[in-house]
Amino acid sequence: MNAGAHGKEMKDIVKIVKAIDYQGKERVFSVEELDFGYRTSLFKREKYIITEVVLTLQKGKQEEIKAKMEEYASYRKEKQPIEYPSAGSTFKRGSDFITAKLIDEAGLKGYRIGDAEISTKHSGFVINKGEATAEQVLTLVKYIQEKVQEKFNKKIELEIEIIGE
Repeated sequence: MNAGAHGKEMKDIVKIVKAIDYQGKERVFSVEELDFGYRTSLFKREKYIITEVVLTLQKGKQEEIKAKMEEYASYRKEKQPIEYPSAGSTFKRGSDFITAKLIDEAGLKGYRIGDAEISTKHSGFVINKGEATAEQVLTLVKYIQEKVQEKFNKKIELEIEIIGE
């Protein structure tokens, strides 16, 4: 999916990906073949099982790297609802809007269906406040999408992937 944060994405460090198709045939992909984009890559469209990834990392001073890691961890703890189970950031950002801001402005922060809740810490996350079912989460996601569409005429897309029925 080309995960990313703080202005960096996996596409910035991936060099080679080894994968197998569903018939067991191995394939090696260069970064150019992976068709990376915002939260997308070749692997969102084509069926492969990734078996190995070669990354190109930068050398740095251990204390500086550790400080940056601690800074990012602190940011996540302060800004994101990591104290609750979730699938991470639920929605993609829009091309001309911040999705969490629209969810806030729609008055949805804290809205619940069962134990699935729009986080009061960061509206871009649907969290599990106890015993949320997949059905509750998906119903809440659909509700959020409908309300944002109604109020702002903006279509918000999932960042998470729904697998199965």
